[in-house]
Amino acid sequence: MEFVLHPVPPFRLDLTACVLRRMPINKMDRWDGTYRRILLVRDELIEVSVSQSGSIEKPELLVSIDLQNIDDAQREIIASYLNRILGLDIDLTDFYKLADSDSKLYGLVGRFEGFKPPRAASIFEALVNAIACQQLSLTVGITLLNRLSTAYGKSHGEYHAFPQPIELVDASTDKLRTLGFSTRKAEYITHISRMIVNNELDLESLALMDDNLVVDTLLKIHGIGRWTAEYIALRGLGRLDVYPADDIGSQNKLQHWFNMTARPDYQGVHNIIDKWSSYRGMIYFHLLLDTLERQGLL
Repeated sequence: MEFVLHPVPPFRLDLTACVLRRMPINKMDRWDGTYRRILLVRDELIEVSVSQSGSIEKPELLVSIDLQNIDDAQREIIASYLNRILGLDIDLTDFYKLADSDSKLYGLVGRFEGFKPPRAASIFEALVNAIACQQLSLTVGITLLNRLSTAYGKSHGEYHAFPQPIELVDASTDKLRTLGFSTRKAEYITHISRMIVNNELDLESLALMDDNLVVDTLLKIHGIGRWTAEYIALRGLGRLDVYPADDIGSQNKLQHWFNMTARPDYQGVHNIIDKWSSYRGMIYFHLLLDTLERQGLL
């Protein structure tokens, strides 16, 4: 079964998918010239494959699924997922105008025209991603997420869907520790899953809050600090004016970009990026693109 989606131009699937997956070892968001993902659609697992045709300025996405037929409701759910995950309807005209007027910014952005800011498939997934990566290298964090999905996510052939809260609510601390999670991270994940399942936490309500209230609300949850909250705001809620400035890796990227002698701290990051306040998150993503390019991972 196939259908076509039309992103707001300009659009490049390769750049967007590579920032979404972050590293080639990611088993949830896969890229091999085609973006692939297992989605849970109305309690049915579907493998979705997305490839791009047409130009950057007139893009078309061919969406293939591993079913013979889907109904209109399923198709709309899949399209909605992909719109969220790949940022298909985001118009970056104003961002490109800003970059054109700023030589420093253009030097970073100009090479990656067509990139759209991706988001996790759900706020819960962004939250668990953040917890897994707290105070660890990205390689270790994604390895933990792969193991978590294999152990608790529903299987679909060789791969697994990302686990839902109901699938993690009864996960034992000992089992999560065998996957490589610390005792505290294991407790954070099961505690938050339990709150969601018991209707004590509604993550979707965050979408109705402004940035400050989003961060303040998340900080009240055990296991979530400032970096985690800002990460969720950007990668889970798509708040492009938010920059997770406690991110040491991103601090290093800023230091490289500006040829600084020392790595900037949280306030130092904001001293640099706040002049691009509406698009601070886009700076975060483009610094990642720059690093992936230098590492030969695009």
